[in-house]
Amino acid sequence: MASATIKLFLPHGDPKRLRIAEISNWSGKAVAAPRIDFEALLEREEMGHSGVYVLTGSDPETGNPMAYVGEAEVLRDRLKSHKAKDFWVTAVAVLSKDENLTKSHIRFLEGRLLEEAKAIGRFTLDNTTASGSRLPEADRHDMEEFLERIRQLLPVLGSELLTPVASSHAPSAASVLRAEIKGVSATGQRTPTGFVVFKGSQAVLTPRPAAFQHVPFVLAKRETLTKDGSLVQDGDRLVFTRDVEFSSPSAAATVVHGGSANGLIAWRDKAGRTLKEIEGE
Repeated sequence: MASATIKLFLPHGDPKRLRIAEISNWSGKAVAAPRIDFEALLEREEMGHSGVYVLTGSDPETGNPMAYVGEAEVLRDRLKSHKAKDFWVTAVAVLSKDENLTKSHIRFLEGRLLEEAKAIGRFTLDNTTASGSRLPEADRHDMEEFLERIRQLLPVLGSELLTPVASSHAPSAASVLRAEIKGVSATGQRTPTGFVVFKGSQAVLTPRPAAFQHVPFVLAKRETLTKDGSLVQDGDRLVFTRDVEFSSPSAAATVVHGGSANGLIAWRDKAGRTLKEIEGE
């Protein structure tokens, strides 16, 4: 990913409220706002332009992160139609400052955003089908560069929709950690937002009896991962079918162990050093 200088403007002086983000030497602009500033967002001049948008919040039934990705020739008009959706709490709209995004361009971007969001799997998508658009090769190249800037801006504006669970680069052997217990083995590594357990890792099949009393959240997390297919039974163990990110090394280790665990001790490198020892150097 290319380096970038990002400029943030806070109209209210509050970093949690309306925000306008731009990147040096880029024709695009992103405008983000919490739902409480929705009317102020709609009143902005930029909302009369064409562009793509992302609404994020939580699924009211499961509590899991949920998102809606859309496109509009007039952002203001389309966004107004989403007032009836009660799940979302934040809106981010991305447009071109020079108004050069055509209907075909924004349909292409919507399709690519949905495609990447599905593949990454951090959010349940409220819509999964894009209108789609075929573009000439030169236009596709331009839109892929535009999408690259969107990837950089979304996390800055508080959305992890397009942030890979694991690094987009293959992890180095030195950075991979392993947790082992009762004949099962899991691998993972630190991430900027927590700890990821890699696809193919194993977890104990049956939680420890003490987990029901002392760490019930472990059982809830394992149940969630089992329901969504992230953990499946394979003989006498569970197996991760995808990379799964946890809030901390300990949260990851407790799911692998089926009970309470200190992640700083449970995760070790190939030399046998614990995560605590590695980070203490």
